[in-house]
Amino acid sequence: MTSPTDAIPASLVLASASPGRARVLEAAGVAFSTEVSSVDEEEVLAAARALGGAEGLAPSEVALLLARAKAEDVAAAPRQPQAPVLGCDSVFELDGEAHGKPYEVDVAVARWQMLRGRTGVLHSGHWLIGPQGQAVGRTVSTRVSFAEPTEAQIRAYAESGEPLHCAGAFTIDGRGAAFVRSVDGDHLSVIGVSPHALTELLAEIGEDITDYWRPSHTDDAPSSTPTENREQEPRER
Repeated sequence: MTSPTDAIPASLVLASASPGRARVLEAAGVAFSTEVSSVDEEEVLAAARALGGAEGLAPSEVALLLARAKAEDVAAAPRQPQAPVLGCDSVFELDGEAHGKPYEVDVAVARWQMLRGRTGVLHSGHWLIGPQGQAVGRTVSTRVSFAEPTEAQIRAYAESGEPLHCAGAFTIDGRGAAFVRSVDGDHLSVIGVSPHALTELLAEIGEDITDYWRPSHTDDAPSSTPTENREQEPRER
């Protein structure tokens, strides 16, 4: 006889290429697959500006707008069985200004020259589209305080490549953790996704997070990204 914990769990779709988000969901025991959206973030923001919206959006609203665009893009693809689709995006706010991914080493260096010794807010947008098309979202905002790395340390960190594809040009689960003094709030949302926010969003569409847990005997199974290769994999948030 099959016990409830051994039953095949429901599975959600993560609309993100972020290895960090995948690791958070894996550690939380969530059953999921990954489908990367084809959304161009700059095009989404340009379209919102054309409608008179983007310029007036707060950084937290930008994060939710981009998360929604990614979830809607992936949810539009036909799939069987139908599954909830979770889109996520992160935007870092400093002095009321939104900062996305730096992409280039010199931009990351300049960003860290602004960040050191200061406190900003990392906004992580979450947008969930249910099997019947229900749509709910929320943004989790977490204060992050930074240490004061030297110019040489900043340059070395930027040239490592780790911060180039991360909102705010930092990580708390990699080399960047050496220069983060404290995190006030949901630290997992800073990595890229909040299991607590996901639980609440699922509840809003009538779903239970426990139905999406992997069977207990698989919790110790190796992740889809081998631990020994994680140092070389690209970071993204």
